[in-house]
Amino acid sequence: MKKLLFTLLFIGAATFSSMAQEVISSSSGNSYVGSFSNEVKLNFLNAIALGSIEFGYERYLSDDHSLDIQLLINDRFGFNNENNGKKYKTNSVQASMNFYFGDGKTTAGPKGRFYIYPLVKLRFGDFEEEIDGAVETTNMNAFMFGAGGGYKWEISDHFAFGPYASVTRGFSNEVADRFSRIEVNGGFSLGYRF
Repeated sequence: MKKLLFTLLFIGAATFSSMAQEVISSSSGNSYVGSFSNEVKLNFLNAIALGSIEFGYERYLSDDHSLDIQLLINDRFGFNNENNGKKYKTNSVQASMNFYFGDGKTTAGPKGRFYIYPLVKLRFGDFEEEIDGAVETTNMNAFMFGAGGGYKWEISDHFAFGPYASVTRGFSNEVADRFSRIEVNGGFSLGYRF
């Protein structure tokens, strides 16, 4: 599994470095994302509420679309908690293509835009729960694909934040026997652009 994760990260890094085009500066009035092409972000809502750490890197390919790679540490199935002897030992890697809509211009306050995205996700690890005094383990390794959407406010030249939600379908029978094939996820991210 470590080899697969390394391969995915290598492919992502190679893709991002090969697409080193610069987005037009917003000071000219032609761009939403400013003079920056990169954004690192954290889903701080899930970090506070669930203890799930979700880091992301977004590479703007143009003013209207971007590639987004996320690493989810202690990934939960949906918004499930770890009460009553439940323990998630899972991590995930997710890739998506974000498509932004609108010009982001407002008369007052920060500018912002809606976006939608298709995604693929690979989760690996185990889920443990205590049933009748014995610990039962579910293999959470799964490939998933789905779609989502959100809204992002640009609050300064360097910071952006906003809510998002997604729905995915998994292809693991073992996970579907314990949970479901359909998973809903969401959060509120804070990003730094450079």
